Amino acid sequence: MSALLYRIGSGAARHPWKVVGAWLIVAVAVVAGSASFGRTLSDSFEVPGVDSQVATDLLTAAGSADAGLTARVVVTPVDDATSLFDSVPARSLLADIRSELLELPHVLAVSDPATALGAGADAAIGSGGVSADGRVATVDVSYAELDELDRADLERFVELVDSVPADSGFQVEGGGDLFFAFDEPEQGSSELVGIVIAMVVLLLAFGSVIAMGLPIGMALFGLAVGVSSMSLVAYVIEVPSWAPQIGSMIGLGVGIDYALFLVTRHREFLHRGLDVADAAGRAVATAGQAVIFAGGTVVIAILGLAVAGVPFMTAAGVAISVIVLIMVVASVTLLPAFLGISGPWIDRFGIHRRGHSTGDGEGWQRWGRHVASHAWTYAIGVTALLIALTAPVLALDLGFPDDGALPESKMQRRAYDLVAEGFGPGVNGPLVVAVDLSAVAPGADPADVDADIVAPLVAAVTADPGIASVGPARIDLDNGVATFVALPTTAPQDDATFATVQRLRSDVFPAAIGDESATAHVGGSTANFGDVAGRVTDRLPAFIGAVIVLSFLLLMFVFRSVLVPLKAALLNLLSIGAAYGVLVMVFQWGWGKDLIGLESTVPIVSFIPMFLFAILFGLSMDYEVFLLSRVREHYVATGDNDEAVIHGLATTARVITSAALIMISVFGGFVLGNDPTTKMFGLGLATAILVDATIVRIVLVPATMKLMGDANWWLPAWLDRILPNVDIDGEAGPAALGASTDPVPAPSEDREPATVGS
Repeated sequence: MSALLYRIGSGAARHPWKVVGAWLIVAVAVVAGSASFGRTLSDSFEVPGVDSQVATDLLTAAGSADAGLTARVVVTPVDDATSLFDSVPARSLLADIRSELLELPHVLAVSDPATALGAGADAAIGSGGVSADGRVATVDVSYAELDELDRADLERFVELVDSVPADSGFQVEGGGDLFFAFDEPEQGSSELVGIVIAMVVLLLAFGSVIAMGLPIGMALFGLAVGVSSMSLVAYVIEVPSWAPQIGSMIGLGVGIDYALFLVTRHREFLHRGLDVADAAGRAVATAGQAVIFAGGTVVIAILGLAVAGVPFMTAAGVAISVIVLIMVVASVTLLPAFLGISGPWIDRFGIHRRGHSTGDGEGWQRWGRHVASHAWTYAIGVTALLIALTAPVLALDLGFPDDGALPESKMQRRAYDLVAEGFGPGVNGPLVVAVDLSAVAPGADPADVDADIVAPLVAAVTADPGIASVGPARIDLDNGVATFVALPTTAPQDDATFATVQRLRSDVFPAAIGDESATAHVGGSTANFGDVAGRVTDRLPAFIGAVIVLSFLLLMFVFRSVLVPLKAALLNLLSIGAAYGVLVMVFQWGWGKDLIGLESTVPIVSFIPMFLFAILFGLSMDYEVFLLSRVREHYVATGDNDEAVIHGLATTARVITSAALIMISVFGGFVLGNDPTTKMFGLGLATAILVDATIVRIVLVPATMKLMGDANWWLPAWLDRILPNVDIDGEAGPAALGASTDPVPAPSEDREPATVGS
């Protein structure tokens, strides 16, 4: 592979404009294709086999309006003394809103609180569309199924709500499932903040404006292609609307990270006297292998999300993997072309004075010797710290934040608050009960079916302490389905709400239906989110186990050792566990939530732990390979384990910490966003990288490797014979690379040395 990568890198550097031109053609084609033919991204929480999905399938088969998406217009008087019961303008406004909603495409049904108000207060309250205090009215909208809708439906709905004049005397808000399906997270300053900080870090690390700009330019170029491709990927697999934002976060981080490693190695070769094309080729042939290895492990781990059995997680994994792959390809093709364009001027426009040098790692050597001389103290102390950070995982609560977790600037948050205040928190998360009557005799009398099956079931559900009210049942014997809506007493994201769902399924339904030839199922978004969390919880241990085994085999293959990969797997668990613990402390316990703009505590989004593990596995492998390859290289040359560990730390610590700081900046920037899910991703990734690249890589790794001594490199003889040799990041010989075999001159005294050692 070294020879192939050398030819790719040196060829791109020799003919940079051809490579850049090819990338521009691809970029224009992808962006234009996305704009012209791309599919709209949408969110679907379909999970085959779970009870909520069975309920949805029953409703869909019966053509029930409950099978589609919903929206809700909420109206309340601005004047606190005004009641809807005796307000003619309120009835007129509600009637107008209903009329306009019925004219929207794909709207199947709209409730009529105006008519109910005209019949008197008792009728209005009994309809369920007006609160008991007469302060809040809701106009409920039933839309077609998700496949028939797109973002334009949400835009039309929002435009209608916003069209109510501000001086009407009424506050009008909108919410519902339609927002969840098509309301894309705001693209604010998150990426910009991360990029600006990354630029500062790169400028300080390289000491050159040109060298700083290359990784940023490559990452932005690759990101533009990757994110634009999402609407085209949607032709193959349904891509969630949040995947591009999470993909942007991951893509920026790994793109800049990989480019940092390659530019660092390229400058090292330049400062040793190689020409630009040869230096670029050698950089791609050496550091490029680590980039491909690390990027490949990220992709493999993310695609492993398919074992969760949750289609939207698989789809998001595929989409994010596409962005990571594009960044890897850009690193070994587009970046060397940029290096060729920059030529020998890569160190121009420097911020350091001439002759400035950051040294050759003497400070890190001293630190390495210090850690080695206090290995037991650091190993025990740091391990205890990581276990303490991981301990809150025992309280991990998987779920999904409801609209109450959004900032008050969002329309759906204001609608959520009004509905909860007027009708109770459970109205924001209705439970849809679908009764399968397909086994009932086709000629059965609907009245008998109601009396024998449906009515007892409705009564039993109504009597449950977790249910506030139950709507009228609808029986459709032609399609073999009966449906009714139950409103819980608690908010959608409360643990008690899903406990009610589980109790209905396990206790209430069997007792009420008995031996009748019918089955009942609970659907709706609240039940669906709980089922997703349950599926993820069940599959998470197997997924983590598979990733650990994969990491063990890969590192054993690369470093020809048993203990090194075992140690790496355990340390990865500690760093990722610490990230999980911090998420629990901030999002569930509320520690420091105001610092990140979180307005209320929320459960951890059900799919985030599995996603984080997959992504962080690949990213931590990046640093592990970069550090251990240098340790292994020195150990093979000297046979001295202690010195090899110190040498490896001294030659890689500056690059690892610079790369980690960039990652943390990019991921941390997304914590500033409004969406709680994005905040979780950003904080979880930033925390894990911070822990992994600092206390794990520069403290715990050298301490444990010092304690294990030569045992680090033990490998059974029979295994040593069958494993091929892999030089993942070592500098291959010139002949193997196809490069000139002329001696490489030492750096000249007047050449500015590299400011980042590798």
